[in-house]
Amino acid sequence: MKIIILGAGQVGSSVANSLSREENDITVVDLDRNRLGELQDKLDIRGVLGNASHPRVLTRAGAEDADMIVAVTNSDEINMIACQVAYTIFQTPTKIARVREAEYLDYPELFSGEHCPVDVLISPEKLVTEHVHRLIQYPGALQVLDFAEGRAELVAIEVATSGGLAGRQISDIARMSGDIEIRIPAIFRSDKAILPDGDTIVMAGDIVFFLAARRDIKRVMTHLRKLDAPVKRIMLAGGGNIGLNLASVLEEDHHVKIIEYGIERADAIAGELESTIVLRGDCTDEDLLREENIDQTDVYCALTNDDEANVLSSMLAKRLGARKVISLIGRAAYVDMIESGVIDIAVSPQQVTIGALLAHVRRGHIVKVHSLRRGAAEAIEAVANGDARSSRVVGRSIEEISLPKGATIGGIVRGDRLVIAHHDTMIETDDHVILFVIDRDAIPEIERLFQVGVTFV
Repeated sequence: MKIIILGAGQVGSSVANSLSREENDITVVDLDRNRLGELQDKLDIRGVLGNASHPRVLTRAGAEDADMIVAVTNSDEINMIACQVAYTIFQTPTKIARVREAEYLDYPELFSGEHCPVDVLISPEKLVTEHVHRLIQYPGALQVLDFAEGRAELVAIEVATSGGLAGRQISDIARMSGDIEIRIPAIFRSDKAILPDGDTIVMAGDIVFFLAARRDIKRVMTHLRKLDAPVKRIMLAGGGNIGLNLASVLEEDHHVKIIEYGIERADAIAGELESTIVLRGDCTDEDLLREENIDQTDVYCALTNDDEANVLSSMLAKRLGARKVISLIGRAAYVDMIESGVIDIAVSPQQVTIGALLAHVRRGHIVKVHSLRRGAAEAIEAVANGDARSSRVVGRSIEEISLPKGATIGGIVRGDRLVIAHHDTMIETDDHVILFVIDRDAIPEIERLFQVGVTFV
């Protein structure tokens, strides 16, 4: 595809890095000459210097025959105007815009028809809020990803030395779950992805991903690891959009506190929340954390826009007794390094956002993409359309499908039911097929498998 990415910031650079490795023609537009130069030195892309919403700049970027515009600058207004220009002047087929301001998001009619024609609206703050909320819902999980509108979920847990998983075969672990059907489709060992079989032995320190129906996830976790105590007390550092939105969904069932440095912002969010306690102060202030009983806090989330403040406050909270700390880290390269220390979970907004973008870039009937372990692998949800004559997958058993090396099918969501994939499982029309890909070179072939043709027989 010919794709124009507007904005060479952290999100734009991450998207360019991902898409440029998949045989796409990528052009990046930005006002910062140095950023563009750095990207061009690392990636096979073209850079265009200029304002991303100006028609002449988009013309130089090749908008006349672009398949897609991905507007992810730091300005909501520029992103929205760029999509309007792409629609009105260039008739660009697909227009994706990142919009962060709730004042816009609260009026979805703005983005329909000819008002501000955005085909796909991406809100990083909303995506990150949902991501962190799921981590709080499942204590002990490192990552929680949903498929088929939440009917199935993929959960990552770390194998402890003292737990019951270390040293066991995958087949034994599946039996440990009792009558609940699960599948372990991927393991990360020393940052290397493994597609396991029944004989694979799990080792301490492994990150194990298991797939199960959403209603069964908590029960599965009680079978697979010592269950963490329920989360009751939560402290959030940062009263921005993420902190505010997260507090609003948590305060009904939890005791929530927010630390916000800005006086006006603290007053504003206090007026929007019901039971959440809003504290005006510095999240790296040890005295403040002690006074607010950080040692009795179940989860501490550092959600400010400052990576350094997030890391320092999370480390401080952990040292002072917080049971679990989650830190938002803008620089994706730092995430693994930080998470291997005292911080329990480091969340990269870029990696959370890029999955939502990739689902709309992939060819074939791919409806969801999740990035696993900072992009080392992907979990993909594809819909099987057509019939046995027009599809390469419908009417075939899994062993009959020519999956590329580095890819496996973990499960199928059929109606409201999750079907764990076995070699003789047949794929039917409208099945939501959940795949795991540890070799990015396999993705174009996955896309072709789920494209519907006139006839393949």
